[in-house]
Amino acid sequence: MQDEYRTVAREGVHEIEISRSRFICALAPAATEEEAMAFLARIRKEHPTARHHCWAYVLGADGSVQKASDDGEPGGTAGVPMLQMLVRREMRYVVAVVTRYFGGVKLGAGGLIRAYGGVVGEALDALGSVTRRRFRLATVTVDHQRAGKLENELRATGRAVREVTYGSGVSIEIGLPDAEVADFRAWLADATAGTAVLELGGEAYGEA
Repeated sequence: MQDEYRTVAREGVHEIEISRSRFICALAPAATEEEAMAFLARIRKEHPTARHHCWAYVLGADGSVQKASDDGEPGGTAGVPMLQMLVRREMRYVVAVVTRYFGGVKLGAGGLIRAYGGVVGEALDALGSVTRRRFRLATVTVDHQRAGKLENELRATGRAVREVTYGSGVSIEIGLPDAEVADFRAWLADATAGTAVLELGGEAYGEA
């Protein structure tokens, strides 16, 4: 598994105009192909009179799923340059849809490739990116007396506290890089006089 990946910071739209044609790039994070296709369907609804809705997406932390469509533009002039821009920028779990309103002037294959790839690059610049890092989910269970102090210390040392659950004891779910598990176990024993229980769970990705 990849230790980290980059994705678009937020959903958003960026528009350029070339020879009276409008190219509107909508970008969004997407965890699955279904999410990517749902985003495409939403953009189509928002621009029902546009001639083309070309799209590309890259899924998987290692970029293992890559798909693109020219949606009626000449083959290889829209979806592929969009996909190439996402891959070149090392973006993952992201979908791009470029809606084109034709302005009456043909751009030629080279012009279309530059326009579709270019508007995706500009949209990425405008929206920014975030790095998500792989970590191990872990649950610390401790008694009520120590819980408040422990939670404060976890946050103070930069631990990603995800959830706190109160029951007979207090369970605090955190994210830990794999390399830090042993050191954390020792720190926890020291901080709670050996009274806390640490359970390791599965893996997930979170903001670096």
